Amino acid sequence: MAAEAWPPALRFVVEVPRGGFVKRDARGGIDLLSPLPCPFNYGSVPGQQGADGDGVDVVILGPALPRGASGEAPLRGVVRFMDQGLPDDKWVCGPAPLRPTEAAALEAFFRAYGLAKAVAGRLRRRPGPTGFVCLEPAPGSIVQMAR
Repeated sequence: MAAEAWPPALRFVVEVPRGGFVKRDARGGIDLLSPLPCPFNYGSVPGQQGADGDGVDVVILGPALPRGASGEAPLRGVVRFMDQGLPDDKWVCGPAPLRPTEAAALEAFFRAYGLAKAVAGRLRRRPGPTGFVCLEPAPGSIVQMAR
């Protein structure tokens, strides 16, 4: 993605508070029950729709926020993700540039989340590759990641 395409900050609405177990779909139904608590606040960007037809996903780093909370935070990166063969990126916002531990936690969580979504997709007979692709830091964000 070209640097000029990255907004400096995003507005968000929290759908799953940090520590939550239930991800809901656009109609409020249960989309996914996690066996582990979500380590991040997870929500969407109001008024923006992704390639999958749902709202554009956003991860908000920092302390737990209540479901329905809204705000704006600087853009720090994007988790590239595929859901049933469609791009389903998750924008990452937070008060400071990504730390290596946050980057590693994002990658680990979305790898596991991708496996759970892939299994759920198969059970629902929804074909197409599903899973984590990569974590891409926003331009100007310095992420020192050990490989």
